[in-house]
Amino acid sequence: MIYVESRGRVDIVTSRDGKRTTAMFASHISELKEPIPISFARKGFVTTFYRRRSIIYTEDRVMGLKITVDYVTDLFNLYVYTLEIDRYGVWAIDWINEWQKKMLVRFDFHENSNYNWDGEVALDYVLRNARASDLYILDDNLDEKVSDNFRFDGEMGPMRLLWINFSGHWVTLNNLITIDAINIIVRESSLSVSNLYSFIRHWRAGGSPRLTFLRLELNTATNFEKFEQEVEVVETDIVGEYNLNKGAYWHFDNGYSIQRNDGVKAVIDFGDEHFVMMVCFGENLYNRDNYVKGNSDQQFLLHQK
Repeated sequence: MIYVESRGRVDIVTSRDGKRTTAMFASHISELKEPIPISFARKGFVTTFYRRRSIIYTEDRVMGLKITVDYVTDLFNLYVYTLEIDRYGVWAIDWINEWQKKMLVRFDFHENSNYNWDGEVALDYVLRNARASDLYILDDNLDEKVSDNFRFDGEMGPMRLLWINFSGHWVTLNNLITIDAINIIVRESSLSVSNLYSFIRHWRAGGSPRLTFLRLELNTATNFEKFEQEVEVVETDIVGEYNLNKGAYWHFDNGYSIQRNDGVKAVIDFGDEHFVMMVCFGENLYNRDNYVKGNSDQQFLLHQK
């Protein structure tokens, strides 16, 4: 279900190839390029076909998309798997939560370059109310930013992957500690070195138990020169790779091994503008003669600046 730039549509993704196919569009009646039929006054909508796709026209775009979702899900006996919206689509969060019992698997929230952003109220609402079991993505648009003053004091998760792909400076140490996710990636992070040391201590004490992969792209060059003095390091100068997905890896040449109180180990890789933490379990523990294998399966986590 997609409602971006006040335009709605419903796509279907097949399990065979994972490609999207648009099943039906929801458009405003003013966009109809033919005379409005008499039946519109009675039914409140008009349905046409264009390039083998169905389009429903209504005076209310929101109502049109609700009708579209209801029709397509009933036709194919499916539920809404993914919700993709911008700030003008936040209405869909509550509607989906009431309309179906199953939790969303994927949620995408976009900035909208066609409007003045000023959407921090919307972002706060999204973080508090949108839930997805697998992917939770805050997508990017370089033309717009979240203000330096924005803060979120709620909790996020549970989910498999949280990917904050724009303006992640608002993510505080407390946010990072309370996020319930297996994989976390944050761009434009403003966390300090002392924050990262505190998070490592939190993890070593048993915090964030589900976390397996954390990647922070830092806003400013960061100095970790006292790392070994601040953190109890088990081993240094580790060279290896962490398996992300289908042949994609995070490669590191100077990794540091740390150990949790229950014996689980993690490798930390950092540079002037990145901090990566990779948790290893059982047979996936690193060794100098092999590479580190993890259990994340998101290939895009490997993409670098």
